[in-house]
Amino acid sequence: MLDFLIVLLIAFALAIDAFAVALCAGAYFGKTTNRQKFRLSFHFGLFQFFMPILGWFVGCSIVEYIACFDHWIALAVLSLIGVKMINEGVDKEKSALYKKDITKGFSLIALAIATSIDALAVGFSIGVVEQDIVFPSLLIGVIAAIMTLLGIQLGEKFSFKFGGKATVFGGIVLILIGIKIVIEHLCL
Repeated sequence: MLDFLIVLLIAFALAIDAFAVALCAGAYFGKTTNRQKFRLSFHFGLFQFFMPILGWFVGCSIVEYIACFDHWIALAVLSLIGVKMINEGVDKEKSALYKKDITKGFSLIALAIATSIDALAVGFSIGVVEQDIVFPSLLIGVIAAIMTLLGIQLGEKFSFKFGGKATVFGGIVLILIGIKIVIEHLCL
């Protein structure tokens, strides 16, 4: 079995992207409902839980196919949402009228997938070294859910203090996370 500290560090490392996206979501909304907090935290945690299991089961051949383009998908999704946030942060009238709830539907699923793609590779790695996947996946999912909730709450505070600038900053951060994912994959 993997050392608990190692699994905990992996869980925190994987939760960083979820935390950053949640921070942006909190800044985007300014004030989120308990339902929005729950949806984002639950789905990010759920996807972070299932992706390592999927990676563990999938095996090398399919992971190789996904690895060719998964980082580009993450960049596209995060950039599209980031650009939308920047536009809404700059144009306050448009923001008030057309602010989409990113904790629902396709946006929620796309963000959950984009922030958990690395967990797929981690699950594959754990499978290669023939270790149990249930406990690491559970810990990864719980840490991601907690970090997501903390990110939303911190983002709300930034939004309250900085207004539309926080939304613009959040959009930029999402785009940068997408770029970081691509750079990490190209450097491997």
